[in-house]
Amino acid sequence: MADFAQYTLLMSFAKHRIYLDYASAPGVCPEAIAAMRKAERLVGNPGAIHAEGVAAKKSLEDSRARIAALLGCKAREIVFTSGLTEAKKLAVLGYARMLQMRPPRTVLGISKGRSSVDSLQGTHWIVSSIEHDSVLQSFAEVERMGGKVTHIHPDDMGIIASEKIARALRPETVLVSIGWANNEIGVIQPLSRIARVLRDHEKKHSVRIALHSDAGQAPLYLSTVISSLGVDLLSFGGNKLYGPYGVGALYISKRTTIGRILAGGSQERGLRAGTENVALAAGFAAAYEKVAKVRAKESKRLKALRDDLAHRLMKIPGLAINGDLREALPHMLNVSIPPYDWRTSEYLALALDAAGIAVSTKSACREGEESRSHVVDALGGEQWRAQNSLRFSLGRGTIPADIVRCADVLRNILGY
Repeated sequence: MADFAQYTLLMSFAKHRIYLDYASAPGVCPEAIAAMRKAERLVGNPGAIHAEGVAAKKSLEDSRARIAALLGCKAREIVFTSGLTEAKKLAVLGYARMLQMRPPRTVLGISKGRSSVDSLQGTHWIVSSIEHDSVLQSFAEVERMGGKVTHIHPDDMGIIASEKIARALRPETVLVSIGWANNEIGVIQPLSRIARVLRDHEKKHSVRIALHSDAGQAPLYLSTVISSLGVDLLSFGGNKLYGPYGVGALYISKRTTIGRILAGGSQERGLRAGTENVALAAGFAAAYEKVAKVRAKESKRLKALRDDLAHRLMKIPGLAINGDLREALPHMLNVSIPPYDWRTSEYLALALDAAGIAVSTKSACREGEESRSHVVDALGGEQWRAQNSLRFSLGRGTIPADIVRCADVLRNILGY
């Protein structure tokens, strides 16, 4: 247990605080901090040809190779970004840019209806309706550029069925984006089955369809061997893996080509202009390696704690669990509590905070915006479920006593 106590200290909270919002912002692990401090001593620009620049380049490429090894891919298939959001936008909008740059008659055999090389008219795109806003807004941009977008809804347990994807496919479909595990309810999607559906469609219609996935927090608890997923584009963020903030990565398979969305220099294969942050890349690689080492142990430990919390909260009358816990990441629990008088999920989150417990009502990027969770809303059911959802996300500093106290405090707030 001592191994996990250090992470609680890194969160810089007083001892009486209980942090159950790891999905929003976990602390940076000691291994990443040490790696960054070491890399920060390098003063050269990795693009320079002098000795200092060569040393910085060597460190950067070492970080890239270590991340690639964990993914089971080639180092040249990894492009560093400024974070998970940019990695997702580079995947979707970079693919759109690639299509725009090709002559109309050579764009995957779907030239009909395209009015110019700058238009996406005649292309069809598929995305799940429960993606993070950064992905959904990217597809909104695709629509503004003339592409047709189909949003696939999950079943009532949060699963995007491969059969739904199959029915939505068209000969002109160019890209499908399905998150590996949802950032609000933690449900894991059947990527490999979806990939098989796409490949069958490709053979039937002699087309090419790219499969993109927002990896988010999935690498914390799921094996990240790319070949087992069947994806063409996979977006990562260092901060979701107990690594530093401000760094991410995009895996781009050798069969996939994208265009750049940030022009300037020729860094990162010409896809991401700007001087690479050598220190952040080193911290990212170190954190990811730590994740891989403790993945199995932590998954088992957090699942037991998560299930205990679910069992204790189910004593609250009318409480609903959002998503299928059997097919979800082990550290996440999303529940909806029936509206008691005027008490909303925001009120409950603030009341828990006042009691020393940090939770969220939905994705941190949407806190303070519209009150409804678009993810829970997509699951169906009564409207109050999307308005009154709470997300508990556990992490390396979580101990059994935290679970007991959290459940007791929430039940006391509600009068149970």
